[in-house]
Parts: sequence; structure tokens; C-alpha cells
Amino acid sequence: MPRTISSRQLAACALALLLFAAFATSAVAKGVSADLRVVGKGGKVLSEQTLSTGTISVKTSTKANCFGAGTAGSGKSVTIKGATATGLLAQASKSTAALRPLLITDAFDFGLGICGVGTSVVSGKASWYLKVNHKGATLSGDAVKLKPGDEVLWNLAPSYPYPNELALVAPDTALGGQPFGVTVYSYDEKGKRKPVEGAKVTGAAALTGADGKTMVTLSAPGTLRATHGKDIPSAAVPVCIGIACGAGY
Repeated sequence: MPRTISSRQLAACALALLLFAAFATSAVAKGVSADLRVVGKGGKVLSEQTLSTGTISVKTSTKANCFGAGTAGSGKSVTIKGATATGLLAQASKSTAALRPLLITDAFDFGLGICGVGTSVVSGKASWYLKVNHKGATLSGDAVKLKPGDEVLWNLAPSYPYPNELALVAPDTALGGQPFGVTVYSYDEKGKRKPVEGAKVTGAAALTGADGKTMVTLSAPGTLRATHGKDIPSAAVPVCIGIACGAGY
């Protein structure tokens, strides 16, 4: 005989389905969390943040014509499916004024092109350069799928070949007034790492040596950054002094 299901059982099943749907919707909404760094014209850092992204709608721009005649955006909104490098940038622009406006074109079959982020707009031989986990991307940003914890870098490169990306390694905690060691590395387009000689580090009295090392002294919590010629500046690295910490913690 067919099994009889009580109204109480039906209500319980319905509640379970609703809870599952709510959980699934919440999981989709959270998306993929990744680190975003945007370095604009003249090495100016426009954004450094960690945020989540997923499928997102972005508006293209008729002013995005940096790729030549006939390549401007349609002005229509397009949907970027899944968590992507361009989607992460678009997500960040919603809450970060320095990233607006985004000048994006949908004129190409291979994907979206970026002409401008905030006041950093492509001109001459410049172009927006994308790296994920220190390696240059070979696809358009909307085709680069992200995984949790990925490090995404957008840089307005003045020309090709693209500049190397700097990375600074420093301790989380130091003693006030006591020197501590830091190391500066650079990553090329293929993600190959090597120490950098002659880099300048916040709070260091001397440039880095051939081994990429130098000494820094802080009397209060601070944020360190490395620069070197036309290379892409490193991400900011916060350092605590004792139990006191600065920005980024």
C-alpha cells in the first residue's frame, strides 16, 4: 500500500528544502574570495583588498576605444559568468571610488578589453597587464577563472615588454627601534622569481643588495612597500611592533 505522509512530515520536508535553497543561494552570493591589487599610471596603487566575486553584470563604455577605430564598447551591460579576474575588478569598483569609471569594451569575440580604471587610462603604447599568482595571463580577464586565495594584479604597463612585479618579504612582528631583515624579489611574466638589487624599502636606510636583502628599523607599527625603477611596486606589508599593529591587521 502507498505510504501515507502526515502534514507535519510534509511541513518538515518543505522547511528542509527552503533551508537548503537558502544555503545554496548564500554560497553562490559569497562567491570566490581572492586578493586584488590594482596599480595604475606611474605606479600609483589604486587598490589592495581581499574580496569575493562571482557572476556579475558590468556596463561597457563607448569611451573604451583604446584598441583603435571601431573597437569602442557598445554601452550595453554584459554578464561575466563565474569568478573571474575582470569580475573581481568590477566587483571592487562598486565600493572603491579610485577604480571608477571602468572603461570596458565588448567589441572583441575573444573577451572584454579594458581601456581605463579610474583616472588611469590607456594611451600610446600602454596597456592593462593582468597577472594571477605572479604569472602573466594568456587570456582576457573575463576568461581567467579564479580559485579561492588567488592573487590578482592589474597594472597599467607603459609598454611591452611588461615590467617585473616586486614582492616584499618581511616579518609580521619586530622590536621597536631594532633593525630587522627584509627581502625583495621580482617576478617576470612567466612567474620566475629572483632577488632584486637596488630596491628601495620603506624605513630602510640602504637599498637592497645583490641578495635582495636590506635592514629596516621602525619605532612604531608601519606598512612597508618596495619600489625599484619601472618595476611594479610590491604589495603593502604591515609590520607589528610588539603587540601593536598598524594598518592591514
